Amino acid sequence: MKKTKPSLFWWGIVLLLVPGLVHAYLLMPFPGSQDLNAITVSYYLEKVVLPLRIAGAILIIWYLAKYFTKNSTTGKVVKIAVLAICVASYYFTDVMFKAESMFEEPQTVKFANAINNKVPENFVVIGVVNNGVAKAYPVDYLAYHHKVQDNVGSLPVLVTYCSMCRTGRVYSPLINGSRQNFRLVGARHYNAIIEDEGTKTWWYQATGLAAVGKLKGSHLEELPYEQSTLASWLDKHPASLILQPDKHYVSDYADLKNYDRVQSVDRDSTLKNKDSLMRRSWMLGVIVHGQAKAYDWRRMVKKRLLNDQVATTPVLLAIEDDSLSYHAFDSRLNGQTLHFKLDTAGNITDQETASVWDWDGLATDGKLKGSRLTKIQGYQEYWHSWKHFHPNTLFWKE
Repeated sequence: MKKTKPSLFWWGIVLLLVPGLVHAYLLMPFPGSQDLNAITVSYYLEKVVLPLRIAGAILIIWYLAKYFTKNSTTGKVVKIAVLAICVASYYFTDVMFKAESMFEEPQTVKFANAINNKVPENFVVIGVVNNGVAKAYPVDYLAYHHKVQDNVGSLPVLVTYCSMCRTGRVYSPLINGSRQNFRLVGARHYNAIIEDEGTKTWWYQATGLAAVGKLKGSHLEELPYEQSTLASWLDKHPASLILQPDKHYVSDYADLKNYDRVQSVDRDSTLKNKDSLMRRSWMLGVIVHGQAKAYDWRRMVKKRLLNDQVATTPVLLAIEDDSLSYHAFDSRLNGQTLHFKLDTAGNITDQETASVWDWDGLATDGKLKGSRLTKIQGYQEYWHSWKHFHPNTLFWKE
């Protein structure tokens, strides 16, 4: 046995196999992996996986060239079988469960106007407006791709969506004045991690926070967006361009059918109380002056309008009658706090002047006609994700 020096082979196997498996485990939602505080380990492990594999391969090649023929038949079979396992493991870690392979960016980024659009108008979209140009990105497509890098009215945008935490964000892809390309790394705490090409920093999709890398502690600049049905979006922006489905990913889109409208509690036939708060319960979240607050989605759908206060700011939360389009506003106007309700015809009116308002925060009739409420960025997100990234959040459940 000493003549064959098996330790060379087995150390090579360890270096070839273990780092890649650990790396894949930490960056994908395997049981227990996402609950570990291991993003720094994941970051530096990714940088050494290849060098360790090369070192392992050198040890194995050295062993095969010098000692393999001295093995018994059983020893040869065992080692060949182990090498086959290494090949299978490589496919497992670097192809099958590699984020970039599982969730590719669109090969064809194509937009159409409302006349030529092929996207159903009941689909939920992420809408962005800049310099008179409006674009809509269907959530069912974003939930597969996770990100689309684009321009809206000459403004560079990074439109993101994480299906594991059910939330969209739109960021500027400019870092220190330079536009960056981003790649999907994997996930930590059930939230997508993206890396910019220039600094190799890893960023949380849900917050834009640089979690590890050269720019650790900084934030991507968040850009305003709206989430609504395409029909509601086109009602406000009839000239909007709409991202069309990429024919290369039809089956992947099909796997997300009804993702934009059916909650986990609705799929659970064993759950009698559908209003139970679960990890994947939908929340409507806002952050005002650093204070986060979450609103139970199912109860908000029933209520439709809610006058509330977050930090020192009075806010209006509103969900349209499609039960999917949501809005958040600062309910102050000219120093006066307004209180809103739905009248018998389903119109938004304020109690102070009885003016009529649309779902975009514009007074369309009455004393305040032409006035507009200031929008507050709202987010739809799973409860477990929201409370993880906003541990001091307040919670509303009437």
